[in-house]
Amino acid sequence: MIKYLTAIGLFTLSSAAFATNCPDYLNVEARKLHSTENVNLCELTQGKAVLIVNTASHCGFTPQFEALETLHKEYADKGLVVIGFPSDDFFQEEKDEAKTADVCFINYGVTFTMVATSAVKGSSANSVFKYLGDNSAEPKWNFYKYVISGDGQTVQQFNSRVKPDSDELKKAIESVL
Repeated sequence: MIKYLTAIGLFTLSSAAFATNCPDYLNVEARKLHSTENVNLCELTQGKAVLIVNTASHCGFTPQFEALETLHKEYADKGLVVIGFPSDDFFQEEKDEAKTADVCFINYGVTFTMVATSAVKGSSANSVFKYLGDNSAEPKWNFYKYVISGDGQTVQQFNSRVKPDSDELKKAIESVL
């Protein structure tokens, strides 16, 4: 496995069999939130619709976790993968990853994939958000949402004010399922 170090070293480039069909920006392993386990984003998302969201524990939009979890439960069997990327880029994330995990898993009952805290904007952005920023739009705030097609193309992005249970976001997700 070839290592690909981001500014904080959370992602590694994978040479798995999925690499030939996986977009480069998803061809990474990411450490799960408050865990020593990694998740291979190619294996997780291969051929599936994906909703990528940058999150924060102490934001006015944090209650969106509930609707994100509902989306996850409603569409997972139809092929949607939801991935949360906690970030302190807007100074609203816990400094202690265990506390971030508590907010996600205990306070909001999140069962969708959450990866370790990392940067999502600027030159220190993790490789996923570096690609999204260069090819779509960098998140302007927490809970920016990206709908990705099964072939890894960004179909649409939504600002923080667009709620996960909005008709607008659901239509975008349904268009790539």
